[in-house]
This record gives sequence, structure tokens and C-alpha cells, in this order.
Amino acid sequence: MNPRTTVIRAFRILAVAEACSWAALLAGMYFKWIAGTTELGVQVAGPVHGALFVGYGVAALMLWRVQRWPFTVALLAGVSAVFPFATLLFERWAGRRGFLSAPGAEAPAAELASSRA
Repeated sequence: MNPRTTVIRAFRILAVAEACSWAALLAGMYFKWIAGTTELGVQVAGPVHGALFVGYGVAALMLWRVQRWPFTVALLAGVSAVFPFATLLFERWAGRRGFLSAPGAEAPAAELASSRA
């Protein structure tokens, strides 16, 4: 497997995982600060979210270099990690605009589609 494809796949997975960890952390903060029942959610989801946040950032920096993203795209990737669930929006946006596709990945898909016709 191409290293570029591996980084793209890891970035997509981390984008979804980071958004899910945001949800877990927000739920944990609700139980800690509003319901006042337990801190367990924050104690568990906090470090998990932190690790996924860092992993997402590293993957975005790697893609900036490997895919030769413009600075604004890399900046949007970084900023999207700060706001809850924005990594999902960025991942979809970047995918639609071709920032998350390896060179040559479109050719086999096009050949497969034409062979089905």
C-alpha cells in the first residue's frame, strides 16, 4: 500500500474518531458540571480526546507536506479540530475537493465504472 494512501486513510479515521471523542467529552462535562454526578466521563474521555486531537493534528501536518496542500487548507484542518464535530465537515469538504485523494486513485475507479457499463 502506498504511504500516501495510508496517511489519507489514517486522517479520515482520525477525523471521525476525534469528532466521536468530542461527543464523549461533552457528555462527560455535562455529567461533571451540570448534573454534578460523576467525573468519570471527563477522566476517561479527556485523555482519549487529547490523544486523538494530537493524532489528527499530526496526520493533517503530514498531509500538508505529502499532498502539498495550500497553507489555507492546512490551516482549516487545524482549526477544525478546535470546534466540536468540525473535523467531520472538513473531511467531507476536503474529500469533495480532491485534497484527500492520492494521485492515480481516480483512474482505477474510472476504469472500474466504465467496465461495468
